[in-house]
Amino acid sequence: MSEQVSFGYEEVSPEEKTERVGAVFSSVAKKYDVMNDAMSVGMHRLWKDKFVRRVKPRPGEQILDMAGGTGDIAFRLAAQGAQVTVSDINQDMLDVGIERAMERGLDGLVWSRQNAEELSFPSRFFDAYTIAFGIRNVTRIDHALAEAHRVLKHGGRFYCLEFSTTEWPGFKEVYDLYSHKLVPKIGEAIAGDADSYRYLIESIRRFPTMPEFEQMIRAAGFTRTKVEPILGGLVAIHSGWKI
Repeated sequence: MSEQVSFGYEEVSPEEKTERVGAVFSSVAKKYDVMNDAMSVGMHRLWKDKFVRRVKPRPGEQILDMAGGTGDIAFRLAAQGAQVTVSDINQDMLDVGIERAMERGLDGLVWSRQNAEELSFPSRFFDAYTIAFGIRNVTRIDHALAEAHRVLKHGGRFYCLEFSTTEWPGFKEVYDLYSHKLVPKIGEAIAGDADSYRYLIESIRRFPTMPEFEQMIRAAGFTRTKVEPILGGLVAIHSGWKI
């Protein structure tokens, strides 16, 4: 039987998932940041601020921001003096990020279309690797983690911000109802696309638990791994070191 991977609640071939995820992000690119504000009531901005504080970017560091499309994380990293390469598999997302950077007068960022599973960068090149709300959309997560480890220098650090499953009683049920029933309707109203946002919610449900994902990070070769839950695990910051 051929390999199958999850696309939301469906099981599809790896090739089909890559193609369909690409279509999702091409569809939502123009309204991606507006939708983030609407879906999280603006909290995604606080989560991203906290995430970058954990990364502790330093002037002159080379940082790869993977799945960084619209530039939200990259702008924050660059503000601390880091040299940031923004990579995404989806050119439509990168185009939005480039336009936003131009509007802000930021010309020091490098923009590079890349597949997280097969990076073209040399080994041991970056001081840090960040990925925010992108790893769950990768077709083969283990391949992406292995590539993250490869391109980091010894002593380099890996940081991932991703949705998970909240462990707060009561809140979990409320959030499940909100995400499954209301988010697709918000997507239809703001972005004219309910199906893409239905997939994005389903992809959260299919993502490994916090302990399972931490084990995957360790399996890729990272040490001193850590998980920092936010809102009981609704969102989590995962980290590890290449030592």
